[in-house]
Amino acid sequence: MKELARRRRLGARVLKAVASALRLNILRLLYERGPMSYTEIMNVLKLSPTRDAGRFAYHLKTLAGMDLIEPDPESKKYLLTDMGRTLVEFADELDSNAFRRRLLVRTSRLAIENFDRNKIAESLIREAEVPVELAQKISREAEKRLMKLGTKYLTAPLIREFVNAILIERGLEEYRHKLTRLGFPVYDVSLLLKETSVRGENVEKVRLTAGSRVIEEYTLLNVLPRDIADAHISGSLNLNNLGTWILKIHGVMHDVRFFFRNGLIFKNFLDQRISLRPPRNLRSALSLISSMLQIASAEITKEQAIDYFNVFLAPFAQGLSIDEIKNNLQLFLETVNITIPTGISLGLETVLPSFLSETEAISSEGKTSGIYADYTEESQLVASLILECLREIGNTKPIFNPSIIVKMRPETFNDSNAERILFESHNLSLSGLPFYANLVSEGANAVSYAADGLRFSADWTKDWELDTIRTGCLDSVTLNLPRVAYEARKEKDHFFKVLSDYAEKGLRALDIKSRVILRRSQEGLLSFLLPKEAQDPYLRFQESTCILGFVGLNEATQAITNKPIYEGEEALNFAEEILTHLIQEQKAYLKNIKLRFALGLTPDFDVAKRLAELDVERYGLGDVHVSGGRENPYYTSMMAVPLEANLALDDLLRLESRFEALAPASHLIRIPLGESEVDTETLFATTQNIAKNHKIGFYTFDRTLTYCNKCEKTFFREATKCPECNSAGSILKFARESTRYEVKHF
Repeated sequence: MKELARRRRLGARVLKAVASALRLNILRLLYERGPMSYTEIMNVLKLSPTRDAGRFAYHLKTLAGMDLIEPDPESKKYLLTDMGRTLVEFADELDSNAFRRRLLVRTSRLAIENFDRNKIAESLIREAEVPVELAQKISREAEKRLMKLGTKYLTAPLIREFVNAILIERGLEEYRHKLTRLGFPVYDVSLLLKETSVRGENVEKVRLTAGSRVIEEYTLLNVLPRDIADAHISGSLNLNNLGTWILKIHGVMHDVRFFFRNGLIFKNFLDQRISLRPPRNLRSALSLISSMLQIASAEITKEQAIDYFNVFLAPFAQGLSIDEIKNNLQLFLETVNITIPTGISLGLETVLPSFLSETEAISSEGKTSGIYADYTEESQLVASLILECLREIGNTKPIFNPSIIVKMRPETFNDSNAERILFESHNLSLSGLPFYANLVSEGANAVSYAADGLRFSADWTKDWELDTIRTGCLDSVTLNLPRVAYEARKEKDHFFKVLSDYAEKGLRALDIKSRVILRRSQEGLLSFLLPKEAQDPYLRFQESTCILGFVGLNEATQAITNKPIYEGEEALNFAEEILTHLIQEQKAYLKNIKLRFALGLTPDFDVAKRLAELDVERYGLGDVHVSGGRENPYYTSMMAVPLEANLALDDLLRLESRFEALAPASHLIRIPLGESEVDTETLFATTQNIAKNHKIGFYTFDRTLTYCNKCEKTFFREATKCPECNSAGSILKFARESTRYEVKHF
């Protein structure tokens, strides 16, 4: 009993020792910061050395007398004893219990709970990998600050902001990055809803945009190195498709024979495995393709292409009437236009490529039936009927998806049926719809194009099947070439040093992208393209390309030489020197890794606009070279020569052909028609000229279209009201700023 009474008296004296708020603050200070000298403690507590010295010495003596602190003779600093540490933790627990009963927290799990600082420590340890002891100290500090707020309830984001502030104050920036909360401020969500409404888009677009924003922030903070993330944010380069950078690939070139032979196996929204048998007829073949495109779109950001479309469908068309083939094709085109969220490209062959003629043809139920040379007539019939369907559907309002790519080879102009198909396609070109792949100069090489400018050729393994189908583009990075010139102070020698730095960052970002996509595959998140259990996955990953793109070649050249590309050999040679340097940088980077990298012209107006706007903001309009003026600045993209140059067509094509050869991964020439009256014969003559005289690989005719919902008519010019009914509220404008037509609301 005497021992118990003695302990109680000692406990009472210990509690009395910390009854003073100042003494408790001294203990807490030593707990959080470790050993401190007499002067350091006074300074932190903001005590006066003259006025408060006596009182302060008394408090230290009291704490030392109760064995709560002790002096260190060597360092001449005060240390916290084990009893002192226990007492601080006990006092904090008392505060926490009282605080917890008073304060509620709205958690990110949409629940309301009592405040518990241990959950802060747990989050720090779990999310940011903060050491346990440090996490506990930070959670105590956060609790103290939150206690001073006097608010009725807390939210998870508010608590996280306080914790992040403490991490910044302590110089723990890396932990802060990992703990950052991703997402939209409330105002931005409201603004997104309004902007989506103005553009005439639906609620799904709001959801996708919000989700992309979170993935963008996560990628910049937690996936990419700081220098690459900063380069994107500042506008030195642009990580294209950043909202899906760690989830999807940019585009794919399908091989429908794979599905004709094996059928289609996939998981539905209930995670059930569904199997569709190989098609038995043309209708089921087209239905299978439509289903395949829909499923694949979940793993693809931009473009899905099917080359040799009419060739591979030809065996299913044998023996059918023209009306039956046409009806099935029309249903397919309309279904794809309505249901597939990505861009779709269909490659039509006017003649049978030599490398396909002896290939076994896949027909009903996945069986082989002769060779594709046996179905030349059906192949050309399917191509002709597709063009006819698009023309009939487009008599009111054109279909912009799927896009048709008409391919011409040397044999095209020696085959009357092939030449007729090529001529018919130019009826659609009056509204700018088809794209043309000029393979006349490619010889026997297999080359495939997608409507967004992607190009695949048999230049990697030299096998046309491995290099051009069942492959894709993982993604692309766009270099801001004018920024290189501005950063180099428009000095040519320094320009290439800066360019090397930009290129290295871009190539490293693409390298990271390829590894991230493989990781997603191993996690089972790309179950269609790259199923983790497959010995031979559908997508040939090693043959897929990564594109180092660029914008503003003309503007960068002008900044260094004081002349645009099209004014003299000096400027032209310097522009070619820029691309040659990028090719060399690419080769140097690939010495240690085996990835299919290639240089390409970026076909994205939004990227060119973003980078130009950032440069105007940074350097001022007077010190940059842009098109569009102050209100709408942008750099030249997709083509090397700006259309504003108003060059004669042959001169434009001659210049562009030089840059296509240096940037083979993606390119597209837009031949403007304006509002002038042109006919099919004139456009066909232009195509004949290109095939005969120019090494231009991919082009399209381009004009702005106006559509009236009331009259259901399309007009080949820009108008603010319908030329027939004078209605202004029913007008839509279709314009091609990048590769595809987009709706512009008046």
